[in-house]
Amino acid sequence: MITSQYLSYGKPSEDARQRHAPMRAWWSIGRAHGKRRARDRAVLLWLLLLACMAWPFGLHAHEIRPAIVTVVLSPNQQVRTEITVNLEAMLARIGPKHVDTDQSPQAATYNALRKLPADALRKRFAAFEAEWLQGVVLLLDETRAALKVQSVDIPPPGDLGLARISKITLTAPFPRGAATLRWSYAASFGDSILRVYSDPQKPPATAWLKDGAQSKTIPLGVAVKTKWHQTALEYVVLGFTHIVPKGLDHILFVLGLYLLSTSWRPLLIQVTAFTLAHSLTLALGLYGVVTVPPSIVEPLIAASIAYVAFENVARANLSPWRPFVVFAFGLLHGLGFAGVLQEVGLPRSEFVLGLISFNVGVELGQLAVITMAWLLTGLWFSHHPRYRQRVVVPASIVIGLVGVYWTVERISQAAGG
Repeated sequence: MITSQYLSYGKPSEDARQRHAPMRAWWSIGRAHGKRRARDRAVLLWLLLLACMAWPFGLHAHEIRPAIVTVVLSPNQQVRTEITVNLEAMLARIGPKHVDTDQSPQAATYNALRKLPADALRKRFAAFEAEWLQGVVLLLDETRAALKVQSVDIPPPGDLGLARISKITLTAPFPRGAATLRWSYAASFGDSILRVYSDPQKPPATAWLKDGAQSKTIPLGVAVKTKWHQTALEYVVLGFTHIVPKGLDHILFVLGLYLLSTSWRPLLIQVTAFTLAHSLTLALGLYGVVTVPPSIVEPLIAASIAYVAFENVARANLSPWRPFVVFAFGLLHGLGFAGVLQEVGLPRSEFVLGLISFNVGVELGQLAVITMAWLLTGLWFSHHPRYRQRVVVPASIVIGLVGVYWTVERISQAAGG
């Protein structure tokens, strides 16, 4: 007769199960605790990422932008070159590897130069002039032009929170019959955007040069036709880099839109409203139909960041008015984009192509931000019951506080304080 003892072979007895129950309970608690710790570490990483992004751009006013180089060939056999540049960054030897002057070890030197009156800064440049001219190369028929500094126009210090843009005017003899031109700007001085006017009846030849690259040979007196895909690629890259990594205010605004809901529908509605709005004012701003000074636009952009972030804390779902508010804020962001393109310049012959390409670059930058945020949070935690409590609310508070700080700072800058 086979007893129940043998029938239960290999199975734990009731006594054994009771003895091991506390161990299983501790094991379950340990696993749950481990998961919570993993989630907490992910949330902490997310918040640290936001803080690290915001910290270097606290002032958001010392962004290093490319020098704008305008070359004009005049009938009196002279070539005139105007270069608008952040002179203090150049004198402090803050190279293009730094997106913002505050990231450089020479930030203190830059800030000291930024406070100097125009005459004092002009004297500093005079001592640096010979070295600077070595890195400024203008070739006419492959012969280096003898460039000389004619004037250095430096604004007064003004608002110390904003980069001061100076204009250096160079002149050189223009050889009679010269047919070609090439330009290069030393890599240590940063990027340059070249515009060459060789015939007042024709659009300028343009080039965007990085890392000390020399321009292609530009035929003078001839309308230069750049291949459309090259122009499109240049402005797509310009639009993308204006968002990632340079446009932290736009990044935080897009993150605020993303954090509202784990559903894609609210995000799609908001991003569509934002895209339509900033595309509209970008075009109107470039055509000169709408002009709003940066002293008004920049504080309002910062306020838009704070609004969407704090609404995320107050509401868990898309409100009926939020798409309209996002559209209004998109109009402001579009004016900010227009300011960038106005600095760079868009040739009339390539105006529409450049405008569309820049906008495509901006959209790709926004998509990159949303994708990265989703990979960090949404992919892993969006379905967790405490996702809002542990990710959305803390991250939105951080973004909102940065927006408030920027709003106050930019208002004080606009007021001259």
